[in-house]
Amino acid sequence: MLVVAAVIERPDRRILIGQRRKTDTSPLKWEFPGGKVRDGEAPDAALARELREELGATLRRCVEIARVMHRYAETRTPLEIRFFAAEVDETEIVPTVFEQVAWVRPRELSGYDFLAANGRIVADLATGRIKPTEILQMKQQ
Repeated sequence: MLVVAAVIERPDRRILIGQRRKTDTSPLKWEFPGGKVRDGEAPDAALARELREELGATLRRCVEIARVMHRYAETRTPLEIRFFAAEVDETEIVPTVFEQVAWVRPRELSGYDFLAANGRIVADLATGRIKPTEILQMKQQ
């Protein structure tokens, strides 16, 4: 199964994260916005669709920054997550599928209870090994 996730960073370096609802699988865990890629759908198109559905946001551009293979104990299907540095048009995010959202500094990410599959990207963001805005700017040049 292929999943895409957006790392959206504001100019003040805060990153958008969302908390799953109490009724979702892995209730109240934190994650980056995104979701499953449909059959025949390109990953960047899936990311644009998911951001519209989950946040009411329009994807302006994105660059893949990491890939993670993960298998949760309760499932047999391996999960591939492609993380993208993403820029969206809207300044007002309207979350529709999360219990809550938060804009946090990279170093604060480790204080949130993230899904296990997000561990490596959280560490890379928190330590500054990955800087989403810089990657987007370099790709633009």
